[in-house]
Amino acid sequence: MPHAPQANADKLASLRAELERQNLDGFLVPHADEHQNEYLPARAERLAWLTGFDGSAGTAVVLPELAAIFVDGRYTLQVRQQVPGTDYEFCHVTETPPGKWIAAQAQPGMRIGYDPWLHTRGQVERLRKTLGECGVELIRVGENPIDRIWADQPAAPMAPVEPHPLAFSGVSSADKRDSMAAQLTEQGVAAAVLSKPDSIAWLLNIRGGDVMRTPLPLSFAILRDDASVELFMEPAKSTPGLEQHLGNQVSIAPPAALGAQLDSLGQAKVLLDPASAADWLFERLEQAGAEIVKGEDPCALPKAQKNGTELAGTRAAHVRDGAALTRFLHWLDVETPGGAVSEIDAEQKLAALRCDGEHYKDLSFDTISGAGPNGAIVHYRVDADSNRLLESGSLYLVDSGAQYLDGTTDVTRTVAIGTPADEMRDRFTRVLKGHIAVATARFPAGTSGTQLDPLARQYLWQAGLDYDHGTGHGVGSYLGVHEGPQRISKRGGDVALEPGMIVSNEPGYYKEGAYGIRIENLVAVTAMDAPEGAEKELLGFETLTHAPIDTRLVDLSLMTQDEIDWLNTYHAAVRDRLSPLVDDDTRQWLTQATAPIG
Repeated sequence: MPHAPQANADKLASLRAELERQNLDGFLVPHADEHQNEYLPARAERLAWLTGFDGSAGTAVVLPELAAIFVDGRYTLQVRQQVPGTDYEFCHVTETPPGKWIAAQAQPGMRIGYDPWLHTRGQVERLRKTLGECGVELIRVGENPIDRIWADQPAAPMAPVEPHPLAFSGVSSADKRDSMAAQLTEQGVAAAVLSKPDSIAWLLNIRGGDVMRTPLPLSFAILRDDASVELFMEPAKSTPGLEQHLGNQVSIAPPAALGAQLDSLGQAKVLLDPASAADWLFERLEQAGAEIVKGEDPCALPKAQKNGTELAGTRAAHVRDGAALTRFLHWLDVETPGGAVSEIDAEQKLAALRCDGEHYKDLSFDTISGAGPNGAIVHYRVDADSNRLLESGSLYLVDSGAQYLDGTTDVTRTVAIGTPADEMRDRFTRVLKGHIAVATARFPAGTSGTQLDPLARQYLWQAGLDYDHGTGHGVGSYLGVHEGPQRISKRGGDVALEPGMIVSNEPGYYKEGAYGIRIENLVAVTAMDAPEGAEKELLGFETLTHAPIDTRLVDLSLMTQDEIDWLNTYHAAVRDRLSPLVDDDTRQWLTQATAPIG
């Protein structure tokens, strides 16, 4: 959503005028909604409307004379393409977080506004501490100033909410609620306020469509220690059979009723997650006199630990998904030598092949279809202006996935178009070696993703290289393609990996202005046979994704025999599982693409 420079300037001027009207000297504009979702409904895309930046994470800060936008390593190239540097200073959020930047720019006594629905209590506490040290006051606003100046702001989404059948969920909502309620009772807590729609969808076995690419029903819920739930969503979203599915222990009320119900919890012990719940919820409960117990969303960990039905479903979904991707890779090999295939052509072809799959509902995110230098933009999204042809001698990076009723997929392949340069093969092989190191890791129970992250980077590090994103994120079961609390990352991945968790394994390398490389499979944490004398439970990964890896990009001189054996074994499994699902021409191509190397 890049804007013309004048459009940016006009919006900034309007916002500054509104801030002056509200007696504010600045304002924080995060990429967030009331639920702290990563992917937002159109109504909540305030950051994109103001700045033109449409990535899935970022924050802008607007002061009277200055403004800055803060992004992580995935978006350092994209933000410069979409946001005019004449209006905004570009900051890496890790190196210069918003609080640090404001503290350096603001004067004592300044009043910086924030919308308490769009920031967690944890974020607000850190900001308040940083700004308080330099005499700057952080002010809650009653009405978001962006909403006052956004004349054509979209309406709130009203997608229907449907039951998610037991055949796919594996455990009934009643059983989940009983288990969660027992935990609350054990903690001496009367109720938990749930603000994450994916947690509510998992707990109640429901799905919706309020957010693009993610089957979320935007809602809040109060789970009580007697296993009853009050679900706050627009009643008009309810579909026939939903109330029967939910049962008589679950009531539905409009979102406007949430505040009064929070007030009714005064004097009670209430569990609320400071890492995910909006500051507004804390404020309302505090005013009601509730005793807030700060703790993790009680649904987060059990949701992440997939049950047997969910694991079986995701295995089946990945086989069907792999067949679609393999048909696409075959098509790519046939069509690209003519030099007429564009990024948009490729994206549309892959989407058409996927949508024929059993239980298919949608893509799981907008496909990243990056040719040549566009592949170096980690979360690149092609449009008519950026669209490139897949030219001979280049690399093509395609990161894609789908939502199926029985599982969520996410897979990245990097493909040689024509003959790759030696440097490309070197970098690809180092990324592949890191990918294999994670895939074959064996680790004791209690190990976190942070501890495993160096395995993926070690061969790039040896050459003085690295990538500025995490190695792996959690994935839901017909839910979010990005799911916590588990991940594999340099930063913040300190949650122990548990059997049943699904994470991505996606090391990469990006050369600005030239090419990008990423190899991504989804893996499930699983118990492994421990050797004699082992003193701890041993865990490892089961690879779920089935799709060929481009062996034309492999430099065998850099590979060990164990790594070659892993790749050949993986390709044999891909060939065996996918061959019955593809046409004759694709089957012949697949046999060649997965032929043993070394």
